[in-house]
Amino acid sequence: MKIGILGGGQLGRMLIQNALNYDDEWFTIDPSEDAPCAGISDFAQGNFNEYDQVFDFGKGKDVLSIEIEYVNVDALLELQKCGIKVIPSPEIIETIQQKILQKEFYKKHGIPSPDFQIIQNKSECSFPLPFVQKMNTGGYDGKGVQVIKTKEDLSKLWNVPSVLENLVDIEKELSIIVAKNENGETKTFPVTEMVADPKLNLLDFNICPADISNDVQDQIHKIAGQFIQAADSPGLFAIELFLDKAGKVWVNETAPRLHNSGHQTQEGNANSQFEQFYRVLKNLPLADTEATCFSGMLNLVGEENFRGKVKYEGLDEVLKLPKTYVHLYGKTETKPGRKMGHINVLADSREALLEKLIHIKSLVKVIS
Repeated sequence: MKIGILGGGQLGRMLIQNALNYDDEWFTIDPSEDAPCAGISDFAQGNFNEYDQVFDFGKGKDVLSIEIEYVNVDALLELQKCGIKVIPSPEIIETIQQKILQKEFYKKHGIPSPDFQIIQNKSECSFPLPFVQKMNTGGYDGKGVQVIKTKEDLSKLWNVPSVLENLVDIEKELSIIVAKNENGETKTFPVTEMVADPKLNLLDFNICPADISNDVQDQIHKIAGQFIQAADSPGLFAIELFLDKAGKVWVNETAPRLHNSGHQTQEGNANSQFEQFYRVLKNLPLADTEATCFSGMLNLVGEENFRGKVKYEGLDEVLKLPKTYVHLYGKTETKPGRKMGHINVLADSREALLEKLIHIKSLVKVIS
């Protein structure tokens, strides 16, 4: 099959690396000439937000998908009318790429999500403090999100269409990845616990399985079922969640694609999220998602004050460690906070896993 992916970043790269086990033709489009997918696919340098470029790219493909949600939906809708399969559906991509539509979707379908107010500009703000402001569009990897705690903070409000959302008293940040193929078969991966870097507001590392009660597990699986039924689309979706200090689970947001919170599945599960998404695109039987042991992932991001040709300090020491797996993304230039790779770790216990992750974090640095 001819499979086209809008976006040529690391998620597409790892999908294609996995899919090289099979026989398909892969096409990608990305604005950056040295995008991670450029060397391992039939690559077109172009803008996945521009109607004509997306439409021209999509013509003649058997299946079209995304590895980033900020794409031109109108072109995808037209391609779908022309008989090209688009996974996930353009409708659910459009709902998720706008925070306002996403929040209204949760409310409509009874999916628990923090209380919110929609504003078109900051003068409309009447939401009680403290709250989180999420820009309607353009937010990505911690950008376009800010916490407003005090009256003084109100002066920082962005004057753009936004969601103002109740600030959850967070006990843990969690994620579940759920997949559905065209035959209607669904499968979930074990719930993952996410630890964020407070400075960058980026995922620092994952721990799987999450340390949660049966009640919390049940809440999460109910949410995943509600979401996949309401989305009414084949695809692979990462649902990011908050567990509050009272034991209630809330949806933070959803990604309609492969996700950073699923990287540890590459070595930690019977099959990875990349294998699963490939099967979704081909409408094959979904893969076994069972966890084989405790697994975790550490993001490799560019250090502060370093820009230029990338160097990985400490990787030699990391490569000596057992059950430790390095994944680099083929990006030649580093800058502060840029995701350059990740390291997966396996262990026999949660304690041993955390110890290894913290040790590796102390060893490796992304510099120039």
